[in-house]
Amino acid sequence: MRQINQAGLDLIKRFEGCKLSAYRCPANIPTIGYGHTGPDVQMGLTITAERAEELLRADLSKFERGVASAATNPNDNQFAAMVSLAFNIGLGNFLRSSVLSNHNDGDQLSAAHSFHLWRKARVKGVLRELPGLTRRRDAEAALYVKP
Repeated sequence: MRQINQAGLDLIKRFEGCKLSAYRCPANIPTIGYGHTGPDVQMGLTITAERAEELLRADLSKFERGVASAATNPNDNQFAAMVSLAFNIGLGNFLRSSVLSNHNDGDQLSAAHSFHLWRKARVKGVLRELPGLTRRRDAEAALYVKP
């Protein structure tokens, strides 16, 4: 199975951040490590940095498989950028995205620009552009176009 490269992994880690104690994300879901959620995460849980890395790798496998099966012949950096996006916005959203459709159409410039369509999130019910998402999309688009 194809895996994300180190540049993509570093990008995800930088933007997700790592918290070794469980916390509630903005959606009020118990979360730990690099954005890991699930029935195994309970408030009060503490993990090691090594366990956070293991959980991230396990969580990424779903997105790696999804991107690998949907994207036509991406190079390593394109693949990594798309995995990062899918990890952040969800696989379903990624599969319906213009990033993927433009990539598969061979329009890499439009695909790179399309990352920026995903820089908004709901804050208290209102869709707003978030500086952190803008920085992440800039980093993903830059990785996507890097040879």
